[in-house]
Amino acid sequence: MSMRIPFLKKKQKNEKQDKIENVPKHVAIIMDGNGRWAEKKGLPRVAGHKEGVHVVNKIVRAASNANIEVLTLFAFSTENWKRPKSEVDFLMKLPKEFLHVYLPEIMENNVKINTIGDIEELPKHAKNAFEYAMEKTKNNDGMILNFALNYGGRFEILQAIKHLVNDMETSKISSEALDEKIFSRYLYTNDFRDPDLLIRTSGEKRLSNFLLWQCAYTELWFTDVLWPDFDEQVFHEALNEYRQRQRRYGGL
Repeated sequence: MSMRIPFLKKKQKNEKQDKIENVPKHVAIIMDGNGRWAEKKGLPRVAGHKEGVHVVNKIVRAASNANIEVLTLFAFSTENWKRPKSEVDFLMKLPKEFLHVYLPEIMENNVKINTIGDIEELPKHAKNAFEYAMEKTKNNDGMILNFALNYGGRFEILQAIKHLVNDMETSKISSEALDEKIFSRYLYTNDFRDPDLLIRTSGEKRLSNFLLWQCAYTELWFTDVLWPDFDEQVFHEALNEYRQRQRRYGGL
């Protein structure tokens, strides 16, 4: 079992904070490779998922200390239901376990928890765990820890279109007024800026139906490191490379 790695102590208002220049304000991560990590060690796949939970804690701490405003983690996709029932059942137990252990430290560090995706379809115990955490942290004004749960990018866009069409039919919005900014209001991420940086672990180089609309101009960073081996050092490698890139958004 992994050793618990605590958050850094909450900084006092009069305490000097080290500022990292040009850090991405919104970082999204596809946490990939838990199963392969376990298989390489001769362990059941669920052991990799359990280890990955502890890594989430370390990266939340690192992101918060780097002054990142939003950290979005791809925790469970709409396609993940296709996995063996035993694995899905184990994954659905992890939110309660993670929050039971780390929610006090999340509160201590002023992190606000949010979810995107259709959490109504989650088992009651998983849904209740996140709803409790969101209620508990709703007044925190530090970094937003955004879990993508039962999330799929295409489903999100289709749902947005359905709501948009309904609003057009009821004359809440006209087709002439529709633009990208208005359409974005119908997405799960309507309260956030688009990701500045997307990180994917385990060597895979694809979006896998994650934030398809939002990542149109996101900087992508891939690493061969499997998620259970991902740590603060690798995370900062991604941040440092981001700082060296020039974002032109199609311009010069």
